Amino acid sequence: MAPPVTERGLKSVVWQKIKATVFDDCKKEGEWKIMLLDEFTTKLLASCCKMTDLLAEGITVVENIYKNREPVRQMKALYFISPTSKSVDCFLRDFASKSENKYKAAYIYFTDFCPDSLFNKIKASCSKSIRRCKEINISFIPLESQVYTLDVPDAFYYCYSPDPSNANGKDAIMEEMAEQIVTVCATLDENPGVRYKSKPLDNASKLAQLVEKKLENYYKIDEKSLIKGKTHSQLIIIDRGFDPVSTVLHELTFQAMAYDLLPIENDTYKTCGCRIREEYRNRYKTDGKEKEAILEEDDDLWVRIRHRHIAVVLEEIPKLMKEISSTKKATEGKTSLSALAQLMKKMPHFRKQITKQVVHLNLAEDCMNKFKPNIEKLCKSEQDLALGTDAEGQKVKDSMRVLLPVLLNKNHDNYDKIRAILLYIFSINGTTEENLDRLIQNVKIENDSDMIRNWSYLGVPIVPPSQQSKPLRKDRSTEETFQLSRWTPFIKDILEDAIDNRLDSKEWPYCSQYPAVWNGSGAVSARQKPRTNYLEDRKNGSKLIVFVIGGITYSEMRCAYEVSQAHKSCEVIIGSTHILTPRKLLDDIKMLNKPKDKVSFIKDE
Repeated sequence: MAPPVTERGLKSVVWQKIKATVFDDCKKEGEWKIMLLDEFTTKLLASCCKMTDLLAEGITVVENIYKNREPVRQMKALYFISPTSKSVDCFLRDFASKSENKYKAAYIYFTDFCPDSLFNKIKASCSKSIRRCKEINISFIPLESQVYTLDVPDAFYYCYSPDPSNANGKDAIMEEMAEQIVTVCATLDENPGVRYKSKPLDNASKLAQLVEKKLENYYKIDEKSLIKGKTHSQLIIIDRGFDPVSTVLHELTFQAMAYDLLPIENDTYKTCGCRIREEYRNRYKTDGKEKEAILEEDDDLWVRIRHRHIAVVLEEIPKLMKEISSTKKATEGKTSLSALAQLMKKMPHFRKQITKQVVHLNLAEDCMNKFKPNIEKLCKSEQDLALGTDAEGQKVKDSMRVLLPVLLNKNHDNYDKIRAILLYIFSINGTTEENLDRLIQNVKIENDSDMIRNWSYLGVPIVPPSQQSKPLRKDRSTEETFQLSRWTPFIKDILEDAIDNRLDSKEWPYCSQYPAVWNGSGAVSARQKPRTNYLEDRKNGSKLIVFVIGGITYSEMRCAYEVSQAHKSCEVIIGSTHILTPRKLLDDIKMLNKPKDKVSFIKDE
């Protein structure tokens, strides 16, 4: 869990809102409470606070609402739950009758709008036991300081499956996503102009219309809000098919590379102590036990290096370790009592820093152990296919010649070969049925061929009826890059064009009738006093909120930070239904043309 005390953007904003609307609302001096959470609110709180923060708010224990619990009738309970039948039914079981109540009284806080049917159910059953019942409008997870998710990975299937029997499910999930996106805007105190990518699918258009309508209703009903008209911010909604390349390309910046190549579960990376280099164990007195690193923003080193190229990371961490070692030696050289006292205080800090650095170095070396044997050669081919030019800037005349060595290499697994085939198809903007069949048969991936074919459901040309033109890209040939990292995700073009007000209004129409004048670049007139303070810029500047239907990649998350850093008067907040890794995405795409019950069965297995 990341601490709210550090200025971590969205995480801090969410915690402060929860603190004000939940804990401050029901706090009573000297009174302790039990807190009940469901699956979603557990993730929500874990993303923005620690148990020590909850203790400071008078919470003595946190329980799972779904599990059987012993009654504690002398204590009051705080329920922070989603407005779902499952969570409400669990609450009602805790207050089945006065003699069987589990707690003295209940304070209920819903993440979002509670349907009348559920509210009436609560009212009819146990209204006398309830001290508060409120909706706080935070129905998303602040994953990072500028990244959020709605935590609805099923949306990918419902939005892109061709099965007509899923129509009702799709409508319901669109409504749910729209309500969640409104809570993102409300938490940021924004009523943005809503726009969307108009082609090739209509998901973005439908969702944008729903969000615009719900934003209007929200700010009409919310009496506390001072915001009535549109604020100087934009919300851009995009279908996942807008950039298929970035979802399958091997990315070599640290965070994206690690999540692609290594078995990281729930943002936790484990390293066997025996793999830690002997020189580091001896030099820095680290033990040989298994180390566990939670890759989160509480770790300043992780924040510092996560978006850097792996080559830079491998150089930087040993330098940092030497710096700490030399600082420690310099301190040890002083013999005064005060110097020794200072050293004793700093020893745990030194040890903690070194441990973190050893773990991150190990993480980087594990990435390189995967990279060096096979991925390195593969990356050159991928970059040539993605860009249509080689490292010298020469145009690739025959994409098939670039692809064939990858397919013939026995060391590449089927996933890597499928990723390369997809990049080949994307590079020529679709192929023929005959050519696709030949590729699938030669590589012997008949069972996984839907990982390729089903991209068409995302509006990506795989076997198009006619040749289509490729979208134009920004010329970034003058930007300094590593040879194996020349590709720039499309989202960066979109963010920069949006901030500079260069998005084509036909391709990116507004839903809003009267959007506020957009000034994302922060240009000021001679009459205006320019802001000079960075934090003031962030506080008073524009916000560009982005939502991608069907997942975002770690490389796209990185772009949000890079563009915000370059345009300090505009902060980019990027989000999606969930976070993608290439393999997980290919597995999900393979299932798009299967019935929903079949998909659920396969996932459960």
